[in-house]
Amino acid sequence: MEILLDNYSGVPIYEQIFTQIKEQILDGRLKADDPLPSIRNLAKDLRISVITTKRAYEELEQEGFLYKIVGKGCYVAKRNEAFVRENYLREIEKNMDQIQKLASSAGLNKEEVLEMWNTMWEDEA
Repeated sequence: MEILLDNYSGVPIYEQIFTQIKEQILDGRLKADDPLPSIRNLAKDLRISVITTKRAYEELEQEGFLYKIVGKGCYVAKRNEAFVRENYLREIEKNMDQIQKLASSAGLNKEEVLEMWNTMWEDEA
């Protein structure tokens, strides 16, 4: 598991850890039941506070991405496909909201944005 921290990004460190582990789970680099580094070891490797790592792990657990076994550690939870889909939908909605704001600022109407989208979609196919 690789985590790269950017101290200058303005994004809290715990959030960077949370996001990167979550992405690795969603894209399949981390699989169900894979062990994660202990909170202390990850904190030591990243040269950050144990509290920061603990917060990232707690958020991952709350969102269903990992589970803990007392005395053994943290593991990647089995993928709940409905949950994963919902997560992607939320991310798409955030991006669409941003697109709508940008399009509005640029003076584009819905049809122009849809035309751009259709062109991009066709280029991918």
